[in-house]
Amino acid sequence: MSHPLLTAPIGRSLLLLAGPTTALMLTQVLVAIADGIFVGRLGTDALAGMALVIPFVTLMFNIANGGMGGGVASAIARALGAGRSDDAQAIVLHALFLAAALGASFAVLDWVCAAWLFQLLGGSGAALERALCFSHVIFTGAAAIWASAFSAALLRGSGDTATPARVGLLASIAYVPLSGILTLGMAGWPGLGVAGSAVAALCAATGTTVFQVRAIRGGRLGFVPKWDGLRLQWRIFREILRVGVLGSMTTLMANLTAVLMVGFAGRFGVAALAGYGIGARMEYMIAPVAFGIGSGLTTLVGVAGGAGAWQRAMRVAWIGGLTAFAAVGLIGWLVALFPEAWSRLFTSDDQVAEASISYIRHVAPFYCLFGLGISLNFASQGAGRMTAPLMASFARMMTATIVGWIVVEKTDLGLDGLFGAIALGIVVYGCWFAASLLIRPWREKPPSKPSNG
Repeated sequence: MSHPLLTAPIGRSLLLLAGPTTALMLTQVLVAIADGIFVGRLGTDALAGMALVIPFVTLMFNIANGGMGGGVASAIARALGAGRSDDAQAIVLHALFLAAALGASFAVLDWVCAAWLFQLLGGSGAALERALCFSHVIFTGAAAIWASAFSAALLRGSGDTATPARVGLLASIAYVPLSGILTLGMAGWPGLGVAGSAVAALCAATGTTVFQVRAIRGGRLGFVPKWDGLRLQWRIFREILRVGVLGSMTTLMANLTAVLMVGFAGRFGVAALAGYGIGARMEYMIAPVAFGIGSGLTTLVGVAGGAGAWQRAMRVAWIGGLTAFAAVGLIGWLVALFPEAWSRLFTSDDQVAEASISYIRHVAPFYCLFGLGISLNFASQGAGRMTAPLMASFARMMTATIVGWIVVEKTDLGLDGLFGAIALGIVVYGCWFAASLLIRPWREKPPSKPSNG
């Protein structure tokens, strides 16, 4: 029987699928703003320390929710679109196994590499201490974050975006006061500092995992998982990993770019580093908006691709991509018009605010192309076609890195020039995606030729 998402109107389907997740992501933008305000009250050292660790935390969250999470959502969407119910059953078990393994891997990497990496990026003294304090807590409990991300991805890939959105909204509402209390303290208790934010995040992730797994066991995927007789199979892992690994590589390159920019900004001092962290926080906050739209694209394109309806898949991708272009662009342009108001939310230090304002003025106007690229990346995950995302991310990384190095080492353009290099990388990223899909739209792959041997 044909999947209902193959015949439903695209615009309405995208609204129903992307709407709940986008609403959740917008809520989490407000949560991130509140978190930034809490950390800002701890002082410049705390802001600089968080600027060191945020790219790595964001890397894990983006891989869990977007890279590998996209692989999970894409795999189950394609299986359901093609009517492969047995594979859909197996994907649930394999996804949860991967969540546990990947969470443990990130915990080990943190304890082995974090101090060295933060020092390499210019961290020292109190800023380094704050960075390690947050990093060790959040990564030690990483399995909860991965389980939350993968259980949500399974639900989204099956077409149920409402359940993870509702659960996430409740978790966000609980997180803000919990983070504020644990970070800043209350009634004479001094709080845990930056570690309080990490503890609150792990509590929220654990809660969402419990409720989402209950929903999965209750049949919200369209079936009740039954694992009797199932065994781990490389074929199922490959179905997830062939999209998830390449999606994670694009995420890794995006975050490597951010890490390199942290290193360049650190050359201009602690105030510049803290200001860059405030400005770059805006990118981390608008990315969830594109993620919300993109999550709907993964499901719609995945179902269409699984059924071989590639013309419909292309229409879905462009409708969603242009929607993200407009929505994210609007946010970026509004912030670019009032950069000081944004910066002063997080700091009262004039030097820190000046660096943050410079970042926003140079980069925020081009966030529209950032939104376009992210949404088309999620659409590509649904299609199982990851060459364009990989190349676009590589082009962005090389552009920002090479131009940024030239600005820092060979010119006197200072922070303004560095932020211009970041903006140029975003322009290359979005334009590469759009051009690649215009030149080579998705089509059915030809069957492999039989061997003559």
